[in-house]
Amino acid sequence: MTNSIKAVLFDLDGTLIDSAPDLGAAADQMRVARGMPSLPLDLYRPLAGSGARGMLKVAFGMSPEDEAFPDMREEFFQNYERRMTQATTIFDGVPELLADLVNRQLHWGVVTNKSKRFTEPLTQQMPLFATAGAIVSGDTTPHSKPHPAPLLEAARRIGVEPEACVYVGDDERDMLAGKAAGMLTVAAVYGYLGEKQSVTHWQADAVITSPFELLNRLNLA
Repeated sequence: MTNSIKAVLFDLDGTLIDSAPDLGAAADQMRVARGMPSLPLDLYRPLAGSGARGMLKVAFGMSPEDEAFPDMREEFFQNYERRMTQATTIFDGVPELLADLVNRQLHWGVVTNKSKRFTEPLTQQMPLFATAGAIVSGDTTPHSKPHPAPLLEAARRIGVEPEACVYVGDDERDMLAGKAAGMLTVAAVYGYLGEKQSVTHWQADAVITSPFELLNRLNLA
């Protein structure tokens, strides 16, 4: 890409960590509690990046427009809160990638649409995030992605101009937010690509199939 990059910002779920097992289990627990059969993780995984909206859609065919959605969402949140790191794992190559960025004296941070209700305890429990220069949640600023405000806030906290940042994510809204913030964008296709999603129309500046491939895209390898 360019040698003027000073910071790399990442989405959280589906980019740095695989939280699908805990997200899916939180929704599946709701099904079982209602006498419904359990569903396999493979059905939940593609929509893990959509949080409660995606998990309740898989578990109950429910949309945010349903009258019961707010109560069901809160039940899901409580289930997830109790098990946030039980089965969540770090994607292979992520620890090595972050260590390499730190060794090169490049800043890194997290910008997620996950609310701080979950982001803060989760990242505090995982040593991976000890070297992050900024962790911005979905409710840190008045707007969440695809609005650029969270990314601009992360750049401000790190002390790097937006144009010297790269944003890496696994959803189209990540690319939209990155471009709106004036950052280079990288699509991580090893994450959660949702239902029949294709990255071809995202117009990302680069696409990676594994975390460590980012170094090649940044011309650091």
